[in-house]
Amino acid sequence: MNDKQAVVFLRGVNVGRVNRCQPAAIAKQLSKFGVVNIGAVGTFVVRENVSESTLRDAIAKRLPFKCEIMICPARDLLKLAASDPFAKQPSGPHITRFVSVLGREPRTISPLPLCLPSVGDWLLKVIAIRGRFLLGLYHRQMKAISYLGKIEKQLSVPVTTRNWNTLEKVVQALTDR
Repeated sequence: MNDKQAVVFLRGVNVGRVNRCQPAAIAKQLSKFGVVNIGAVGTFVVRENVSESTLRDAIAKRLPFKCEIMICPARDLLKLAASDPFAKQPSGPHITRFVSVLGREPRTISPLPLCLPSVGDWLLKVIAIRGRFLLGLYHRQMKAISYLGKIEKQLSVPVTTRNWNTLEKVVQALTDR
């Protein structure tokens, strides 16, 4: 792995009928930076050494709307994945493991684990915050997703969320070469 590799997360892309774009086309247009598209919601692995500002500008120019562009060093994601953060957590077909990428490290952190709702059975549970990464689980119910917005408000930082499976694909793209 090149120590200068990065991972880019676009916030709020291709969710519903707003902020539509074609991440695969963007990756192709940015092939000089070694950009690899992961999925349909704006997750990219950047294999070449390029400054964060150059990368941010190049991506923003290709989007027909404004959105948060979060760029993380690849080594941070590799370290996170290597720690196996969900090893002692419940799993099954009705539970989704997720990671939320924070626009910056939060100033304050609630005691963890944080369960929502706080009374009765949880629908969403935050198990850890490691730097700019929030790790959690949610039950596959529509109401559970609404709690992700509450976490963003509580932390007072922009947040974009990906299924843990997506992060595993990112790790695979970073280690395959």
